[in-house]
Amino acid sequence: MDSHLHENTDEIVSFTSEQLIMVDSHDREVGYESKIICHEGQGILHRALSLFIFNSIGELLIQRRSGQKLLWPNYWSNSCCSHPRRGETTDAAAHRRLEQELRLTSELRYLYKFQYQARFGDIGSEHELCWVYIGKSSELVHVNSHEISDWRYISPARLNQEIAEKPEVFTPWFKMEWKRINRDYASELEKLNHAAQAVC
Repeated sequence: MDSHLHENTDEIVSFTSEQLIMVDSHDREVGYESKIICHEGQGILHRALSLFIFNSIGELLIQRRSGQKLLWPNYWSNSCCSHPRRGETTDAAAHRRLEQELRLTSELRYLYKFQYQARFGDIGSEHELCWVYIGKSSELVHVNSHEISDWRYISPARLNQEIAEKPEVFTPWFKMEWKRINRDYASELEKLNHAAQAVC
């Protein structure tokens, strides 16, 4: 059997050396630093993004993070999350990352931004000012296995139940974001669902 049949041919899209955008609490750029440095210790505040992508029947695409991830490996999280790089807008980074991780395109609607800090044992921390977007797509998902170990669509009701029953298997930012989306942006989810149904 040819060994190359088992090689991972997915593109490597994350690098510890990539330059992230450091910001202050008002999301003003204050400099640039490598991704690895930004996540060491308590973390350095930097700009980030989180995407919530729904299908035509209102289910959310969630992913299980690759076991190769430094922070929260093999945890379930939202559809896609990453960082804009030095010189890149957050909107451009959101579309780039959606394609790189899931091979999806979508119109994205910005909802809000928030600051949080979460530590992963002695390994490092997330310390981010994160932009949150929602979108919908009926395209086929093709995951990048360097980034994602598993994925599925889930109804909002089922997701709420799973988070309540086993919160420890989900990333901290995902739980914070999903709670706020449910609380403050239910009407946006309704509009997204109605628009998706109208297309079907």
